Parts: sequence; structure tokens; C-alpha cells
Amino acid sequence: MLYLDQGQDQAKSPDNSSQVVSLVEKAKAGSRPAFEQLVGIFQEDIFRMVYYRTRSRMDAEDLTQEIFMQALKNLSKLKRNEVFRPWLFSIALNRVRDFHRKKRVISFFRASAQEEEFDQSDMATHGRPGALDHLMRQEFWKQVGLFLDRLSRLEREVFQLRFMDYLSIREISQVLNRNESTVKTHLYRAIQKFRKEPAMLQLLQEEAP
Repeated sequence: MLYLDQGQDQAKSPDNSSQVVSLVEKAKAGSRPAFEQLVGIFQEDIFRMVYYRTRSRMDAEDLTQEIFMQALKNLSKLKRNEVFRPWLFSIALNRVRDFHRKKRVISFFRASAQEEEFDQSDMATHGRPGALDHLMRQEFWKQVGLFLDRLSRLEREVFQLRFMDYLSIREISQVLNRNESTVKTHLYRAIQKFRKEPAMLQLLQEEAP
């Protein structure tokens, strides 16, 4: 579900900041168990983020694995352990962009290429947390996609990172390498556009428990 409460600037994250910093430090020192704990903490967040942007469970699972492999490979380059979460999301966002770029190139050279659609039957055989199950409805995603297509690129990224990935304004600023004022401006614009979409507001009311 999308919660459009701009005043709540705390990201929904299962991690404890001091615990994550400690685990990152140990992982940097070569502790594989510490990194595996980090994977356990953030895996669902990253999977959800990737799934929102690919609409494919198979692709999301593969990309999530690649993202954590890339994070492990580049962990020594992380200068500030306390920004591990936005740093991880930056890796994920770049990997998803690469995925879509490659997909467009492949489609260009395949005359018979078909748009990858949301696989409803696949989702029926794989359980996910209840909140995510609500979002995995084809009509909802169709309307979300239409709405996101009407946003500018930066509005779309800020909106998704805030309300689908639950990042704070500060974390979004770090992920996108933009100042917080710019993030807030584009988030405000996206929210205003969202509130003018009666179809989206109706769907959200129907999804409410």
C-alpha cells in the first residue's frame, strides 16, 4: 500500500542503525557471517524495490542476488558505514536501470519480442507478506504504471523510493545524489499529481483493510 503521509519521514526499515554499522564494519574486515546478516536484514526491502520496477519474480530474484554480490565486491569502497542502506539502494537502482537498458536493446533486435507482463499465475504459487500480496494485483499495477508514466523521471524515482521503498528524504537524497530540497520539491509535485488521480485514490480505498 502507498501511504502518502509526507510528514512521517522515518523509513520503514527492519534494521537497527548501530547494529548495521557494526555488521558493516565486520563485513569489511572479511566476516562472511556479518555480511550474510546484512543480507538477511535488507533482502526483502531490495527484492520489493526490484519487483516494483520489473514486475517479474524471476528477474527480481536474479537481480536481488546480483545486487548483494555487487555490494559485497564493492563494500571496501563504502567510506561511511552509517549510509550502508542508501548506498545499497543506489546499487539496486543502477542495476535495475542497466536491466531495463539491456532489455530495450534486446527488444530492438528481436522483431518478435513481447512485453514482459505481470505473471499472475507465478505469484499464485509463491507466497509473500500480506502487504505485498495486496500490491500484486494486475489492475492496481496497471493504474500505478499509468500514473508513474505521467511523472517526470525525477518525480517518479523520488515517489517510488519514498512510498514504495520506504526511504527517508535524507536517504533518497543520498541515493539520487540530490540535495534534500530538490527531493522534497519533486516529491511534493508527485504527491499533488497523485491526489489529482481519482482512479488511483479509488484503488487505494478498495485495497484498504
